Amino acid sequence: MEIQSIIIAILTLTSGIGVFLVACQMMSDHLESAGSRRLKQMFAKTGSSRWMGVGIGLASTAIIQSSSAVTVMVVGFVNVGIMNLTQAATIIYGSNIGTTVTAQLVALGMSGNSSISTTLVFMALAGVGAFVSLFSRNERGKQVGGILTGFGILFVGLDMMSAAMKGFAMEPEVRTVIATFRNPLLLVSIGVVLTAVIQSSSVMTSITITMLVTGLVNLEQGIYLTMGSNIGSCVSAILAGMASGTNAKRAALIHLLFNVTGVALFLVLALLLRLFSGGSASFGTLFSGFFPSAPQLQLAMFHTFFNVATTMLALPMTNILVRSAQRIIPEHAVVVQKPRLKYLDPTMLSTPAVAIRQLKAETENMAGMAMDNFHRAIHIITTMDYSEIDRFRVVENELNFLNKELLEYSVKLSENNVNAFDQRFLSSVIRTTCDLERVGDYAENIVEYADSLKEQAAVFSKEAVEEILKMEELVGLLYREVMDAYHKMDFDALKRAEKIEEQIDRFTEQMERSHIRRLTDGTCSPAVGAEYLSLAQNSERVADHLINVAHTIRSLS
Repeated sequence: MEIQSIIIAILTLTSGIGVFLVACQMMSDHLESAGSRRLKQMFAKTGSSRWMGVGIGLASTAIIQSSSAVTVMVVGFVNVGIMNLTQAATIIYGSNIGTTVTAQLVALGMSGNSSISTTLVFMALAGVGAFVSLFSRNERGKQVGGILTGFGILFVGLDMMSAAMKGFAMEPEVRTVIATFRNPLLLVSIGVVLTAVIQSSSVMTSITITMLVTGLVNLEQGIYLTMGSNIGSCVSAILAGMASGTNAKRAALIHLLFNVTGVALFLVLALLLRLFSGGSASFGTLFSGFFPSAPQLQLAMFHTFFNVATTMLALPMTNILVRSAQRIIPEHAVVVQKPRLKYLDPTMLSTPAVAIRQLKAETENMAGMAMDNFHRAIHIITTMDYSEIDRFRVVENELNFLNKELLEYSVKLSENNVNAFDQRFLSSVIRTTCDLERVGDYAENIVEYADSLKEQAAVFSKEAVEEILKMEELVGLLYREVMDAYHKMDFDALKRAEKIEEQIDRFTEQMERSHIRRLTDGTCSPAVGAEYLSLAQNSERVADHLINVAHTIRSLS
């Protein structure tokens, strides 16, 4: 093979890998965007059923075409405490099965020996998808076009890789060198390293299928490379776990233990198969016998069999895996608890559909914290009981933290490939968190009014306290209707909230008139009255910010 031919083959192979990777990412982004609502619903159903976890892992990986993204996302869920280790383990099992879908599609696309091959038909979908995207006037059509384009380009990349590898496969020297790589442990190790570099077991398996079809490797070598790719896929989750809490590290370790144990078991089975057959039988001979004259199908089917079998074996042993991870990574005492996100984790940014669902939960949690501080402030000023002042200050600090973090998170999320509805939601979150932070600020103002009363050794009259508690009750009613409207996209709740907000406006005016009357008859002093008026106005502004939160659903309808 001439130097020029070698350079051309290497450049073609590199280009093919690049096109393939871009196509995978493109298809993944559009699939996730199109299936975002279904993905949100699936992860909302994580429960105690192990089979449910496997199903969720399988389906979510099939939707977004990336087991690495799903496992990293699972590590994030465990890190924020909304998923336990057992649930995480079962979803990881399912994710391993879901990742075999890509290999099956590649095997299907490389089938057929006619002049118009399946590969050529699938490649043509790139053009079909491009036209659909170009001429579609709605978002759903553009998503479908993007999926078809990505799917077609994927096979363009495969065809380029195949052409380059055929050139190498024809060279006796290349075949001789590759033939020396027959040690199963060495081949598994190569699969681990290459997958860790590529960051996708699906891509590694697809490349291996292409190498097999072109004759660059045989089925036995392809099987061990594919087994190694399962271990290499753990790298993303391990990196995510290293930057997270103890349970997140354990979830990443469970992923690693599961895949390493599965590969080790199959290596032992392969050895026993050879020993008992006198060297005549192996996984390669078995699957070539099951699917004759179809090497791409042989490897794809082994990949699926391997992941289904390891999942079936691991399910009854899930508790052992969890306990092993807990022993290897023991719990450490938390010395200082800093403000943190409760439902979100940076790793979820790789899966916007789920991150958006969690962002909404985080926003609702922030609303609850702001409202709790409002109630604490009212309790302090009406009773002069400062027993919860430390908790008040901690929550106020957390509200400021959440306002900043959720703003930054929303901006980062909006930079991903999210659909128009989710983009509008992200814009609403930015406004909502500002409103909720202002609720916290007004609660802080009320505590400052209490401090002023304390310095003056003064208190509100009984009538004034009753009015303040009545205002607190109305704001509490408003909050409940606002959160119903926000959480359920309930426009009936929004109408009820608007009526309560109007009632609060009228009651604020009533409080001001009552205050003037008490000043006139000497029941309240001017100094105490000033604090009372400010409190009434601040409470009314709390109501204004809460109703702003409810109004965001109009932009999402």
